[in-house]
Amino acid sequence: VSSTDRIIAMSFPSSGKQSFYRNPIEEVARFLDTKHADHYKVYNLCSEKGYDPKYFHYRVERIFIDDHNVPALQDMLKFTASVREWMSQDERNIIAIHCKGGKGR
Repeated sequence: VSSTDRIIAMSFPSSGKQSFYRNPIEEVARFLDTKHADHYKVYNLCSEKGYDPKYFHYRVERIFIDDHNVPALQDMLKFTASVREWMSQDERNIIAIHCKGGKGR
């Protein structure tokens, strides 16, 4: 298994009207719970908005990166240390990373 097999990049898990054109948060949670139950952690890289982490069993970490900006070195080090720790705990662990659109950050 390569490390990229354990990384999911997605757009913001949304609710309300935004869920019509972005990933509905309930569907994202259902997918992760079905495919990777108890072995996923979500990283929200969006500084603009958040959501209730209960959808993902409180396995959400938020790194505040502004859209169309480079993250601060301190934030990148925090992110990579967290990912490394999570991934090393179990070879089945995966991460799901998102910003707003799913590709900007």
